[in-house]
Amino acid sequence: MTDLKMHPRRPIGVMWKTVSEACNLACDYCYYSTCGGKPTSGIHRIDPAVLEKFMIDYFATSPGMASFVWQGGEPLLAGLNFFRKVVALQRAHAPKGYIVSNSVQTNGTLITDRWAQFFKENRFLVGVSLDGPEAVHNARRVDAIGRGSYRSVMRGIDRLRQHQVDFNILSVVHKGNVGRATELLSFFEKEGFTYIQFIPCMDFRSQQPDKPGVYEITPEEYGEFLCEAFDYWYNDGNPRFSIRFFDNMLLPYANREAELCVNRANCPDMLILEQNGDAYPCDFYISKDWKIGNAATDSIEEMLNHPAYRRFHQMKPSLPEACKTCQWLRLCHGGCPRNRGWDVSLTPVDRDYFCESYKMIYAYADEKIRALGNRVRSQLFHQNVQLYLKGKAPRRNDPCPCGSGKKYKHCCMERV
Repeated sequence: MTDLKMHPRRPIGVMWKTVSEACNLACDYCYYSTCGGKPTSGIHRIDPAVLEKFMIDYFATSPGMASFVWQGGEPLLAGLNFFRKVVALQRAHAPKGYIVSNSVQTNGTLITDRWAQFFKENRFLVGVSLDGPEAVHNARRVDAIGRGSYRSVMRGIDRLRQHQVDFNILSVVHKGNVGRATELLSFFEKEGFTYIQFIPCMDFRSQQPDKPGVYEITPEEYGEFLCEAFDYWYNDGNPRFSIRFFDNMLLPYANREAELCVNRANCPDMLILEQNGDAYPCDFYISKDWKIGNAATDSIEEMLNHPAYRRFHQMKPSLPEACKTCQWLRLCHGGCPRNRGWDVSLTPVDRDYFCESYKMIYAYADEKIRALGNRVRSQLFHQNVQLYLKGKAPRRNDPCPCGSGKKYKHCCMERV
């Protein structure tokens, strides 16, 4: 194995823990170990010199585009001036014609008109954490003295709407809402939320990735939640809105690769950066054993070629035996390495904890989502034939007009 070196000049995503663990809420399921909802003293921001050094290297490394995700803790605690500096540095150092995207994941409580105006002017995509209606949300997402955050979140969302900022909803599925999928989705639809992501609640510490997690909901509970949510989303073949799990489940049926890391064959090329510049391959693997460098002292190429980075990327395709012959492998590719059991040599000894959840929803939805996928492919095929080929059929070796990226003969040729 001599050709393992990973070279630059390929798309790389960046997630920066903007203020590390600092947060103005004290959600009891947060996977940071020291977040206590007491952020007012000592907010540490990324050093501007480190930020600028990294950006110069990043723009030279990721060809044509750069993607920044700003997370926390609560990233807005860094302040508006910090993010103005971010945008200024991006404009100063991005080559002409470069595509730069920014997204921020926030609890929504700190969003003011000034923040919303900034997000709109600079085309930030905003993810807002919201677990459901007021009673559901307030049961877990509270401040340091136990007050629910729902009304503050909804005020923040109202400001995003007033300024026409693109945003989506991130909702944690836990004991308090796992049996209430229809209620949650009805609430989201009533509020006009059209882009929703669910993540199952997992009680572990990101700084201890080699210790087994404690999962708050069972695989059966999560599977039942997904099946109930699917029925609401599917809507007799006319999906009501975007739910990221089902969008990703649909993509392979439409002859495309999923975009969500859990559903891909390999973990994406990502750099997770702590506030102090320490770098890791994944935000579930933030510990000294998985540190791959520091943005202040190491180049991106050095970090990407760190042994721990390469070791991490060997984990996802290293499947347990039970996965290798599973009929649903193309949909989940073994799930998330964080949720599997591993021995000391990083050989998988158990499947993803939510394996049975995935099997439940895949079997339940297969016939309907297969038909939906075929319909999507057919619509795209005929639409693009008219748009790009003036109604003429493609040749065998041409890219398939459905947009799959495959040759026509290996894609839709047999279907039309």
